[in-house]
Amino acid sequence: MKPALVTGASGFLGWHVARTLLEKGIPVRALVRETSKIPELDVERCHGDLRDATSIRRAMQGCRTVYHVAADYRLWSRKPEEMYASNVEGTKNIMDAARAAGVGRIVYTSTVGCIGIPSTGIGDETQPVTLAEMSGDYKRSKFLAERAVLDYAAKGLPVVIVNPTAPMGDHDFKPTPTGQIVKDFLNDAMPAFIDTGLNVVNVRDVALGHLLACEHGRTGERYILGAEDMTLQQILLDLASITGKKPVTTKVPYFVAYLAGLVTTGMAQLTGIPPKAPMEAVRMAKKKVWVTHAKATKELGYAPGPALGALEDAVRWFSKS
Repeated sequence: MKPALVTGASGFLGWHVARTLLEKGIPVRALVRETSKIPELDVERCHGDLRDATSIRRAMQGCRTVYHVAADYRLWSRKPEEMYASNVEGTKNIMDAARAAGVGRIVYTSTVGCIGIPSTGIGDETQPVTLAEMSGDYKRSKFLAERAVLDYAAKGLPVVIVNPTAPMGDHDFKPTPTGQIVKDFLNDAMPAFIDTGLNVVNVRDVALGHLLACEHGRTGERYILGAEDMTLQQILLDLASITGKKPVTTKVPYFVAYLAGLVTTGMAQLTGIPPKAPMEAVRMAKKKVWVTHAKATKELGYAPGPALGALEDAVRWFSKS
C-alpha cells in the first residue's frame, strides 16, 4: 500500500494524525527535521523542511495522500518572517510538490483563527473574514496560507481544508498554547482568568476528522473540527473537578491583561525570552472563539466526544510528563 505523507508528525496534532493512520492500517511517511523525534510510532522518516522544496519533492514520491499538518505555531516571535516562510511559502511548496507528484488527495490543516466570528453568535465556514481581522503574525500567516490553498483547489488540485478549534489531550509535547492552560493550572501558575472562550475538542477526534475529510471532503471546502464551546472559567472549573484542586475564582478585566501583554511582550523584544502573556494571545482572547462543526458532521460523519474527555486526557498527560 502506498504511504500517506504527514508533515508535523513530531508535533501534537500531527503525531495523532500519524497514529490514527497507522491504526487504520495505512503506512505513514513523516517529513521531519533530522533532530525531530516521533515517539512510539512506527513511521518512515524522511528528513526535510517546509522551506526546502527539494526535500519536499523527495518525500512526496510514491505517496497516495498528503496530510499537511505542520506549522510554525507561536504567538510571539522575534523574527516573524520565519513564520511566513514556513506557514505560507512552505505550504505553497507542499501544494506544488503534490501537484507534480500527482497525489490523489491533500488535507491541509488550517486553524479556527481563519474562521469569521460574528460579534454576536457562532462562527461557521460561510462567515466572511478578512486579513485585517487577523490579530498577529501567526493568524495572518495561516490566513494567507489558507487563501493560497483555496487558489490551488480552484485550479484543480484535490485539496480539502480542515480548521481545528482548540485541541487538547495526550502527547502535547511542547506544549501548545491550549495545553499550556492545563499545565499552568496543574502547576498553580494561573492565579486569575479573563472573560474569554474557546471551542475545546479532543485531539483524537480532530485527527480522525482529518481522515474523514480525506475520504469524504469536497475539494476546496473548509471543515471546522471542533466540539464544545466553553468559557475559560468553565474550563478551569472542569480542571478543578478532574484534579480535586482548588478552582481559580479571580477574574480580571480585559484592560489588565492588555497592559500585562504590552509589558511582557515589550520585555521579550529586549531580552529574546518569550513573554508569559504574548500580545497576540491577549488580542485573540478579546473575542470568544465559538463555532459550529455542523458542516463536518453532515458531510464527513464527524462525531466528536465531549470536551471533558479531552481535558481528562490532557491532565493525565501533563501529570506524568
